[in-house]
Amino acid sequence: MSVARVPGVVGRPFGLLPSGEPTQLFTLASNSGVSVKITDYGGIIVSILAPDREGYFSDIVLGHDALEGYLDNQPYFGALIGRVANRIAGAHFTLDGVTYPITPNAGRNTLHGGTRGFDKALWKSASFERDHERGVRLHYLSPDGDQGFPGELRVQVTYTLTDLNELAIDYAAETQHATLVNLTQHSYFNLSGRQDRDILDHVATIAADQYLPVDAELLPMGATPVAGSAFDFRTPRRLGEFILAGDPQITSTRGYDHNFVLNKAYSGLVLAARIEENESGRLLEVRTSEPGLQLYTGNQLDGSIVGKAQLHYEQYRGFVLDTQHFPDSAHHPEFPSIVLRPGRTLRSRTVYRFATLDEKSLK
Repeated sequence: MSVARVPGVVGRPFGLLPSGEPTQLFTLASNSGVSVKITDYGGIIVSILAPDREGYFSDIVLGHDALEGYLDNQPYFGALIGRVANRIAGAHFTLDGVTYPITPNAGRNTLHGGTRGFDKALWKSASFERDHERGVRLHYLSPDGDQGFPGELRVQVTYTLTDLNELAIDYAAETQHATLVNLTQHSYFNLSGRQDRDILDHVATIAADQYLPVDAELLPMGATPVAGSAFDFRTPRRLGEFILAGDPQITSTRGYDHNFVLNKAYSGLVLAARIEENESGRLLEVRTSEPGLQLYTGNQLDGSIVGKAQLHYEQYRGFVLDTQHFPDSAHHPEFPSIVLRPGRTLRSRTVYRFATLDEKSLK
């Protein structure tokens, strides 16, 4: 529906954790009516209301209407991911000659930081407002040995919504001991605004000449050119065009769950991806300072999860664009490093821009 909103930040209680700790839900609103709801539990993006080409607003991310739905957040709906996004093979890594066993939670491997990653943390939070933007700043102290990772890690994530309808996510982290860090945001998008529809007709463009094929455990096997493959999104292509076409990489994962090696000539923000939904006219553009982009098409959703408005989330109901370093970087010295050392600050930025197809695209 079309709704007028007053720009600013509003915070309210979002419910109690099983420990009795209270959580907060912050609503950020731009002067054009786009609004984003974020909770300090898991840094989760609970909803994003964005207009279609007719000016009608709908929620374009999957999730739950209440805190309780996120407490067993297996698909990581909307959550901040850390310490290390994606997979680490064998649930261990060696750093400076020391081997660290970490918590396995995906077979023999570690996924998204372990059984209690940053998606299950209660973050300290503070909202802010400045000219033409408003946001919430989240802080978390991950103790030495958290899920087996060494070093006390201080993390700050800042969500900022601007009057240009851009949601910027700024990550910063510092450690007291050499450790691994790879942070991302794991929202499931459906630009139709209809979470009872699949995303297979969404049209994607991804600025990547290479991608990382995966083995049976979804671990990367080294960069491969996208040219002539089902992974060539350098020109616009439907997400569903090759999902049922028999490509062995896609058949084994039942859809896309692969990291793209972004074409980056410099370390600043680059336009990584553009996703269009033609019926609604909505457009999502993603810029990032990260070297990789993980495309996931909701392959594991099977209808067992009941989400917003009591909808059963079936396969392909949402897509994920995780901006990040590459999977299993700990075991691939040829990949960009995810090692963070004392005295250094990790900094990373990703910007989601919400627009319609009638608006001018970013370059």
